[in-house]
Amino acid sequence: MVDLKTLFPYKFAKNYSKPVAYFSMEFAIDQPLKIYSGGLGFLAGSHLRSAYELKQNLIGIGILWKKGYYDQDRNQDQTLKITFRDKDYSFLTDTNIVFPITIHGAKVFVKAYLVKPEVFNSAPLFLLSTDIPENDYLAQTISHRLYDPNETTRIAQSILLGIGGAKLLDILERKTDIYHMNEGHALPMCFYLLDKHKSLEEVRKRVVFTTHTPEKAGNEEHSIPLLNSMSFFNGLTLEQVQEYVYPENGSLNYTLTALRLAKRANAVSQLHGEVSRRMWGDYEGICKIEAITNAQNKTYWMDEVLEKALKKNDDTALVARKKELKRQLFRVVADQTGKLFDENVLTVVWARRFAGYKRANLLLHDFNRFVALAENSKHPIQIIWAGKPYPEDFEAINIFNEIFWKTKELANCTVVTGYELGLSALLKKGSDIWLNNPRLYHEASGTSGMTAAMNASVNLSIPDGWVPEFAKHGKNSFIIKTAEDLLPPEIKDKTEAGNLLTILEKEIIPLYYDKPAQWNKIVKASMKDVLPQFDSGRMADEYFTRLYK
Repeated sequence: MVDLKTLFPYKFAKNYSKPVAYFSMEFAIDQPLKIYSGGLGFLAGSHLRSAYELKQNLIGIGILWKKGYYDQDRNQDQTLKITFRDKDYSFLTDTNIVFPITIHGAKVFVKAYLVKPEVFNSAPLFLLSTDIPENDYLAQTISHRLYDPNETTRIAQSILLGIGGAKLLDILERKTDIYHMNEGHALPMCFYLLDKHKSLEEVRKRVVFTTHTPEKAGNEEHSIPLLNSMSFFNGLTLEQVQEYVYPENGSLNYTLTALRLAKRANAVSQLHGEVSRRMWGDYEGICKIEAITNAQNKTYWMDEVLEKALKKNDDTALVARKKELKRQLFRVVADQTGKLFDENVLTVVWARRFAGYKRANLLLHDFNRFVALAENSKHPIQIIWAGKPYPEDFEAINIFNEIFWKTKELANCTVVTGYELGLSALLKKGSDIWLNNPRLYHEASGTSGMTAAMNASVNLSIPDGWVPEFAKHGKNSFIIKTAEDLLPPEIKDKTEAGNLLTILEKEIIPLYYDKPAQWNKIVKASMKDVLPQFDSGRMADEYFTRLYK
C-alpha cells in the first residue's frame, strides 16, 4: 500500500492544503510517458507540474495506455502511417494495488501504478491499467488505446477512469474534498459518489468540472440503455438516474450531465466561457460556468537562455539564441524530410492536433498565391506543418497527406511527423511565426501559442480561445481578420485565407526583413506579455481560489 504521508515531497502551502483529486483521460507530463493526444493532455501535464511547484495537495488520476494514442510514421510514399506499439516504462512505481470494478455486468480487475513526484517534478499521478493477467483479453484491451474508436470500449474507459479512480481513492483511504473532472470522460465517478453518499447535494459539494470544447465530437453522448448495460451508472436504477440528471431524448450527454452534477464548472478562456454559457445556459439544473483561462508551465516550456536575454534586454543574445534554436529544429526537419532550412529565413509553423475545424490547409486555399509567396527569393519564407489526426478521422488524414503532396516539390515547405511533447518544444523554439487559424468560436483555448510566445515566436492567429485576452495586433502578435459570422463556411474559409496571406505579404515578411529592430520589439513584447498571466501557476492558483473554494 502507498503511504500517503510520504507521497508528497513537500509540506502543503497554506492556501493549497484542501485535498483534490484531478481526473483526466490524458496527461502530457514529459516526452517519455506517451499517454496523451493533444491539448487536453498538455494542459493536464502543465497543471500537475504547477501543482508541484506551488506545493498543492493535489493528485492526478489517469489511465496507463499500453499503446498510447498512436505512433505517427510514414508509408513508403511518405503519406501518414498509423502504428500502435506497446509501451513499457521502468520509471513507474507498482503500488501492488489490484481491485475489481464492474463493467458490462462483469468483474474487471484494475492495477494502479504511480508516477512519483520526483520523476518529472509533478504532483503525484496514479495510472490505472486493466492490461494484467487477472483479466481476459477483451478486458485487457480497455486500457490499450487512448480514445479507442469502439463505442463500448470508450464507455468502458470512462468507467475505468471515473469509478476506478474514485474507488482507488477509497482504497488508499485518502480524504478527498474535491473531485475535479478535466472534461467529461470521468463522469461515472459521479455515479460512484451518488451510490456512496446517497445524496445529490453531497456529490455536488465535492465535484467540479472543466469543459474544454464547443465541438460536438468533444461532448460525448451515448444512449441510456447502452450505458446501463455497460454498468456506467454503478448500480443506480434508471429511475434514480432520471431523478438525478433527467437526460434528454434517451441519451446521456457527458458535458450536460457533468454540469448538472458539479457544484461549479469552468470554461478554458474568457471567450469560451461566453460560448459555453450560450451552449448550455438554457438547460435545466446546470451549475454556474465560470472562465479560468488555460495556461502552460513556464518552467517546462521556456528556453532559459532566451529568458535571460529578455531580462537583460540583450537583442544580440536573443537573436543569436533564436538562430541556434532554429538550427536545432532544422536538423530534425532535414533528418525526417531531406530538406535543409536556413536559420536566417522567416519560419512559419502550423503545429497542433489535426482536426478539421483547425484548418491546417487554410494557407494553401489560394494555391497559386501561396506558391508565389513560397517562391519569393527576395523575401524568402519557410513553412513547417506538424500534427496528429485522430486515427479514424480520414478527412483529417487526407488533409495531412494533401499538404505533403502539394508542398513536396517546394524545398522550403514540409510536413514532419511525431508531433509529441519533444517535437512540439522544438517547433515552438525554432519558429518565428506560430500560425493558428481555426474556425472562429471552435477553439476553446489553444494553449500552444502561449508556449510559442514564451520562446520568441510571434502568434499569427484568428482571435479565438485565449488570443483575445493577449493579442495586440502589430505590437505583440498579428490577428487574422475574420469573415462575417453568418457567411457559409466555404466563403469564410476563402475570405480568411486571403486575409492570412495578406498579413504575411504586407506586414510580417517586410517587417522581418526590412525592420529587424521593430521585429525584435514585437518578439520581446510577446515574451513579456505572455507571462505571468499564461503560466500555469496562475491557473493552478485560480483553481484552488475560485473553483475549489
